Amino acid sequence: MTTSVSPRARLGAASLIGAGILFLVYPVLRPYSDETTMEGARAMASSAWMASHLSAVAGFILLTLGLLGLHQMLGQRLSLRAVVATWIGVGLTLPYYGAEVFGLNVIARRAVQTQDASLLELANEFRYGPAAMTMFGVGLVLLGVGTVMAAVAVRRSGLLPRWSALPLAAGFILFLPQFFGTPALRMAHGALIAVGGVWLGVALWRARRLP
Repeated sequence: MTTSVSPRARLGAASLIGAGILFLVYPVLRPYSDETTMEGARAMASSAWMASHLSAVAGFILLTLGLLGLHQMLGQRLSLRAVVATWIGVGLTLPYYGAEVFGLNVIARRAVQTQDASLLELANEFRYGPAAMTMFGVGLVLLGVGTVMAAVAVRRSGLLPRWSALPLAAGFILFLPQFFGTPALRMAHGALIAVGGVWLGVALWRARRLP
């Protein structure tokens, strides 16, 4: 006999689908330019800059809720470890995104108002500061580890399609390297996470659990 998936797991499924969509919105909506120039300042000062980065922030939050719903379904130690690793990873990653959303936007708006591109040097001082880079890097590594553990848990469970969590894990393994790619590559990466989030979310929504 099997039973239908719990409401909490279905909430997790919806969260995974939402996260996937938002991680596609992030690179598609984000303006791209040379961020050491006034054109870059105007890009960072724009509402599109804020909306795109806030989409990523919301995506990270929904990812944690989605993996919690997945654990509600699987009930494995490994799926619980995936939740813990991902939550810590998101906690370390979001402060960096907060500064990108609000701090860089304020710096860029002041640069546009004064027509002083030298103010943009402050953006790089933040971005490449040792503490900020370390937190951000460790956070993204933990996100990769957490989603890989979730993919392994799904494969072992027998309750969901064996490979349904693989694209999502691949997307978060590649999250740090994609920052060094072209805009088209970054959008393709967002599409990979979108496919992963939607596939896993739909699989979780349709799943049936052994009693």
